Amino acid sequence: MPDIAPISRRIWDMKYRLKQPDGRVLDETVEDSWRRVATALAAAEADPALWAARFHDALAGFTFIPAGRILAGAGTSRSVTLFNCFVMGTIPDDMGSIFAHLREAALTLQQGGGIGYDFSTLRPKGAAVAGVGADASGPVSFMDVWDAMCRTIMSAGSRRGAMMATLRCDHPDIELFIDAKRDPGRLRNFNLSVLVTDAFMEAVRADGPWDLVFAGRVHRRLPARALWERIMRATYDYAEPGVIFIDRINQQNNLSYCEDIAATNPCGEQPLPPYGACLLGSVNLAALVRQPFTPQADLDRAALARVVALAVRMLDNAIDVSRFPLEAQAAEARAKRRIGLGVTGLADALILCGVRYGSERAVQLTEGWLRTIRDQAYRSSAALAAEKGSFPLFDRALYLDRPMLRGLPDDLRGQIAAHGIRNALLTSIAPTGTISLLADNVSSGIEPVFAFRYDRAVLMPDGSRQSETVEDHAYRLYRRLHGEAAPLTDAFVDAQTLSPAAHLVMQAAAQKYVDSAISKTINCPADVPFSAFQDIYLQAYALGCKGCTTYRPNPVTGAVLSLPAEGDTAGSPADRAPPVPSLDAAGAPLDRPEVLPGQTYKLRWPESDHALYITVNDVVEDGRRRPFELFINSKNMEHYAWTVALTRMISAVFRRGGDVAFVVEELKAVFDPRGGQWMQGRYVPSLLAAIGTVIERHLLDIGFLAQPVPLAGTGGTGGTGGTAARPAPCPRCGQPGLVRQEGCDLCPSCGYSRCSG
Repeated sequence: MPDIAPISRRIWDMKYRLKQPDGRVLDETVEDSWRRVATALAAAEADPALWAARFHDALAGFTFIPAGRILAGAGTSRSVTLFNCFVMGTIPDDMGSIFAHLREAALTLQQGGGIGYDFSTLRPKGAAVAGVGADASGPVSFMDVWDAMCRTIMSAGSRRGAMMATLRCDHPDIELFIDAKRDPGRLRNFNLSVLVTDAFMEAVRADGPWDLVFAGRVHRRLPARALWERIMRATYDYAEPGVIFIDRINQQNNLSYCEDIAATNPCGEQPLPPYGACLLGSVNLAALVRQPFTPQADLDRAALARVVALAVRMLDNAIDVSRFPLEAQAAEARAKRRIGLGVTGLADALILCGVRYGSERAVQLTEGWLRTIRDQAYRSSAALAAEKGSFPLFDRALYLDRPMLRGLPDDLRGQIAAHGIRNALLTSIAPTGTISLLADNVSSGIEPVFAFRYDRAVLMPDGSRQSETVEDHAYRLYRRLHGEAAPLTDAFVDAQTLSPAAHLVMQAAAQKYVDSAISKTINCPADVPFSAFQDIYLQAYALGCKGCTTYRPNPVTGAVLSLPAEGDTAGSPADRAPPVPSLDAAGAPLDRPEVLPGQTYKLRWPESDHALYITVNDVVEDGRRRPFELFINSKNMEHYAWTVALTRMISAVFRRGGDVAFVVEELKAVFDPRGGQWMQGRYVPSLLAAIGTVIERHLLDIGFLAQPVPLAGTGGTGGTGGTAARPAPCPRCGQPGLVRQEGCDLCPSCGYSRCSG
């Protein structure tokens, strides 16, 4: 294994190392994984052995990193796709077709693809349904059906499903769409984006009226700025919806002469037509920097060009060796041969070159590096066309007239005119959270570094947890070269200290040389005033971006960007009331009195049809109450056995007395691997954690606890006290502090990613 951080080794072992179903290891080393992937992708070549060796060289050292679907699936017998990105077919506005498309979505998610859907084709809520004497429930209600399906598919495997839902800004239900996630438990498997047109942006600028239209009929008229502010308020309050500048996407699409786009994949970097598909891979820019942390530091552009040429060929081959969930997806992919070649480690590469992210010099370097990638990708694809043929829908005159093609060097345009081009679109910048962790924890995509150093708790084989320090790649290299005491340079800037403008200028710089789109999150501090936030999407539009998404920690979605504060002492004994003795002279628990005071609490768990009723009874000693026993009752018999066991165990602990607050701590720390639920604006990681919160509430009410018990590792308050957003825990490992990058939730502790990237 190369000299990489322990977390990278764990990511490889958990996600990309080939194993038998019984756990027997097939990839003994990471070199075995590289050989497996290289051999699988070279199978499409006339000389597989030659190209397998060359592909292996590109993979070695994490210089080129195919996306997770390729790393995990290539060269295996699994019935999975190598494609990350799908947009599903256009949904006809009738019940039979709607549920036929639901089935297609389930099949695609089952194979590991992330999907996007445009729900603008469905009639608005309250519209008449001819022939059945009923009113339509509207597109948002059908999104609930998709969300439930995705949750079910997720529960059958180790990967959460990822979906994007879009709705046009002129759809009559657009306000319901914008507000859908104000309900914390709703549509948790969707990212939401409004399809924003140029006409709407002009109406916002002019403070004009805006018509909401379906099937040619105007349903309502409202001020454009009022709708725009509603979008921005929702985004400020709970980080959704994002915006997709859909007219710009279609105007600049290389294939606008043969397709229309109305949706993207879940993280937004791939605008795709109905049944469109795209696979991904990233060049690790940090691996190509020569003489780091010196005045001579620069990126080896000749090496970059060589890596890009190999990467284009590998991704093109992946189209031919991949499985597809649906035949319509296979036909689309083969007719247009889209690939999504992007980058990772940009922020680390800038740091290695001594350049601050978001600065003028950073913009210049980013444009130069991305221009090299674009030109070499198109050059390599044109060479592939001369060898293997152009993509089937290539139209020389129409294709060369597209905006991206007009910006290419003249000799390259001549090469494409002479030989055609193998891949209709070649570049995008996708979320690279997990593969970035694999590559020695380099910065993700074009995002700034989230944190240079943090501690994570590692679950050991004996069930204990051991603290492990995780360091960013550039930071780790700097400390190795200069020592722990050396002051950091000005180039070491993280996501939490950058202004939104610094994020936007980097996204806009990259977009100039990316023919698809970019997945990026504009991270904002929780205390940013709305007046400073409300123009972010307007600035993104003005700078030429194709879309934008933001994240501000908030009570609805949690403090995803939070890190544990230094000096936190979660749950110290000083925070609690003194324990009350409860043993008799012989050391045995006291007998139960005939009558006890107590309280019964009603708990509704979002996934259950019936409430739970939790009764805590207390004993009074020396004028003070302490918990003595617990009962849980419900009409729902699904949980009967474990709730009986739980009540008996907790009651036994309560009867022995002492400091029983640890019961609350243990329950609140339990997470459900399928994901928790949002309740009253707070994330609760499991039903058991919700029960723990009820018990905590009771202990506070009777004075047994002086203040809420902090959830281990959050550094925040527990229970129902306080209004600060709590770091959301990982559904897989339970550690708090999911990172939101490129529109996706990523766990820096175990590498879990909500998206399909």
